[in-house]
Amino acid sequence: MNFKDFTSTDNFFLLAGPCVIEGEEMAMRIAEHVMAVTERLHIPYVFKGSYRKANRSRIDSFTGIGDEQALKILAKVRDTFGIPVVTDIHTAEEAAMAAPYVDVLQIPAFLCRQTDLLVAAARTGKVVNIKKGQFLSAGAMRFAAEKVVEAGNSNVMLTERGTTFGYQDLVVDYRGIPEMRSFGYPVILDITHSLQQPNQTTGVTGGMPQLIETVAKAGIAVGADGLFIETHENPAIAKSDGANMLRLDLLEGLLEKLVRIREAVK
Repeated sequence: MNFKDFTSTDNFFLLAGPCVIEGEEMAMRIAEHVMAVTERLHIPYVFKGSYRKANRSRIDSFTGIGDEQALKILAKVRDTFGIPVVTDIHTAEEAAMAAPYVDVLQIPAFLCRQTDLLVAAARTGKVVNIKKGQFLSAGAMRFAAEKVVEAGNSNVMLTERGTTFGYQDLVVDYRGIPEMRSFGYPVILDITHSLQQPNQTTGVTGGMPQLIETVAKAGIAVGADGLFIETHENPAIAKSDGANMLRLDLLEGLLEKLVRIREAVK
């Protein structure tokens, strides 16, 4: 599989699912719901779920149900519904461990400059989605992508996920989307992480989910190839990133609007 499988239509593609795999039944329900919506709207769909959360503010934060168990759930989603799946990796050793279970390996924003991690991901032959660091310009992401390509893998995607603005906020510089697209790689806008409010005094990241539609519309308008949306049946009880996730029952209405915008700008 390569990124052309996601970009073969005139529509945008979608990476969507829960922040972290909390259990099999939950993952299967979300995947089935989103797949039904995206099939109707002709949106190529990649199921997203982290098998483990390594970047947590507090030591008592939920990190996962166990690596092997969560990776097997991701593989079951892929095999049951016939859709590709994506998960994060955090160390070079994890690349080979996760690769048999997924189609896309995602490099977290804080780790986008880690050469050994990028090279290890590249050598699996999987599509590599690199999230832009909150501390980097769009132009600097050319070098992250080149590390993967020079390691023998041209299946690279880049993801905008906001830039640090002060200590507790992020902003999206939409100029970065066409700039990164000019490198020749598909560019994704991570809507929900761009609306995080990190470094809260409680040690729990906040968010502004009321702006999901606004950020998504702007991303499609400026030409994003794909969107990344974390979604949950009840974000209020989600075990990770509930403050900025989209409620699952709101996804269909949002995507309908975005498809119309895509048709207009194309």
